Amino acid sequence: MDAAAHREFKNRLFGQFARIGKALASPKRLEIVDLLAQGERTVEEIAGETYMSVASASQHLQVLKTARMVEARREGLYAHYRLADEDVFRTWQAVRSLAESRLSEIDGVIEAYLGDRDALEAVDATELMERLNDGSVIVLDVRPEEEYRSGHIPGALSVPVHVLEATLQILPRDREIVAYCRGPYCVFSDEAVALLGSRGYRARRLRQGLPDWRASGLPVED
Repeated sequence: MDAAAHREFKNRLFGQFARIGKALASPKRLEIVDLLAQGERTVEEIAGETYMSVASASQHLQVLKTARMVEARREGLYAHYRLADEDVFRTWQAVRSLAESRLSEIDGVIEAYLGDRDALEAVDATELMERLNDGSVIVLDVRPEEEYRSGHIPGALSVPVHVLEATLQILPRDREIVAYCRGPYCVFSDEAVALLGSRGYRARRLRQGLPDWRASGLPVED
């Protein structure tokens, strides 16, 4: 391969790699990837969750689809989108991890909006799996019910955070409760643990979300 051909090869190759970076170079598209990691969504549902117009959501989805990061299926009048495969979530997970380690501003944003999360003691996935195996803990999935149906931690109870207070009477007080939601920055589990603690329950939040749990190779039930 001569020098000109070698340069053309490198330009074209790295140009293809850059398609992934360009597809992720938008806060809204990162949020869409994070949302689709929970399960399939229509354009209308994505628009509602991300506070965008349907037209804007559709444009962002087309960018992700062109980069082959999402796929769609038709059901009647609606297009249902999903992540193309688990590698897409892992890529977002790696971007998130790199940002956490390199950008101190993230800590400032978390503290400004979520306060001191250290007061809400967290459990990691490995410890929770051990506790599940010995039956010493109750696990609550406090995400919306449709996300629970798309996949959940084995044995977890579906108790969306907005109905938690109305269902407290079914939860035993002699066992610790662990609540989990979408990911490390999802506030549902924070709200659930705060409510449970105020009612006298021993409660902690899972540090990771369901997609991180799945990406770690831990079991998931449909």
